[in-house]
Amino acid sequence: MSINSDIKKITVPDIIARKGSSRKISALTAYDFLMAEMLDEAGIDIILVGDSAGMVVAGYSTTLPVSMEEMLYHTRIVGKAVKQALVVADMPFLSYQTSLEQGILNAGRFLKEAEAQAVKIEGGECYAMLVRRLVETGIPVMGHLGLLPQSVHKYGGYKLQGKEPEIAEKLLRDARILEESGVFSIVLEKIPVDLARKITQAVKVPTIGIGAGPACDGQILVSHDMLGIYDKFKPKFVRRYAELGREMRKAFRQYIKDVQTGHFPAAEESFD
Repeated sequence: MSINSDIKKITVPDIIARKGSSRKISALTAYDFLMAEMLDEAGIDIILVGDSAGMVVAGYSTTLPVSMEEMLYHTRIVGKAVKQALVVADMPFLSYQTSLEQGILNAGRFLKEAEAQAVKIEGGECYAMLVRRLVETGIPVMGHLGLLPQSVHKYGGYKLQGKEPEIAEKLLRDARILEESGVFSIVLEKIPVDLARKITQAVKVPTIGIGAGPACDGQILVSHDMLGIYDKFKPKFVRRYAELGREMRKAFRQYIKDVQTGHFPAAEESFD
């Protein structure tokens, strides 16, 4: 099989090298071939196959029900579409929390079976040993601190994290521990701007913010949020770059009307 030498694949070292760069890291989510292909062609740096698929694709109220098999499916079809971006797969709830061995096995499946180049794990110090073992095994790891969607019931909702000094200090300590354990980047979700800045300055790996302000080394959003497709949940930190949900509904209604009234198909859309 020939490889197009003109295509520059973004690698983990490329992402690490962007720490402190004036060109910040761009990341978005994808769960299917077409969306991944469009993101890749647009020049996105990182495509996260997020367990947010559970909410925006499967209709769950949280990310918790998403299974390994569902995440492998989504990651596999995204991986087929991507030529340039770094593909990172979310480790779903209970795929790594129960044992070190299970975490290593499940993380490896994303690289072995689904063409991901890295995995993302929620949590800090308690998963340092797992991160270390994964990296030693050759599996790059993206960390995730702040609001952890898999711990939504512990927080009592999707609440801002790190306002209290002791929690802010713990997040800073967790970030340093994750760096020492070998993560190549850390997602900071829904934390105060000043704390995100402090963490970003304290670690030598890139931070990628989502609701963490502009001081991070990069930003990530759920694509369905920024496109205006998913409107059941509207966080303050999401900027709507389009209102595709509104346009899609308009197109669907027009199609239904055209079919019902006989305006579709027309002569130019029919065969002799």
